[in-house]
Amino acid sequence: MTNSKVTLSNKNYLAEAKARNHFLTLDEPVVDGGDDNGPTPVEYLLTAIGGCVAMTLRMYSERKGWDVGEIDVKVTQVIENNEKFLTEEISFEKEITDDQQKRLLVIAGKCPVAKMVKGETRIDSKII
Repeated sequence: MTNSKVTLSNKNYLAEAKARNHFLTLDEPVVDGGDDNGPTPVEYLLTAIGGCVAMTLRMYSERKGWDVGEIDVKVTQVIENNEKFLTEEISFEKEITDDQQKRLLVIAGKCPVAKMVKGETRIDSKII
């Protein structure tokens, strides 16, 4: 089981999260009532997707014996006509073939975090 615990302080929107042995700080920008002491929850989500996609692509590339070099994944939340969606821009340090590109795009969509966001994970909430 994987989990994370988040505690919101009494100071605006400042929150501390613990995941395994790691501590993270979350906050909102000053313009939104926070003190800008850390990334927002949305920024952490975008980072989680980008990190998961990059790691998934690395694992697949290594299994195939493809040297793609550094992998950059930029994930952006876009708001157009009152609709929100995410875009991913993936680039590789080394050149890849058209066939590799097509396969890697399919594999990018298989990262566990992206699958969660696409609605494949149920969330059960309760107050304890």
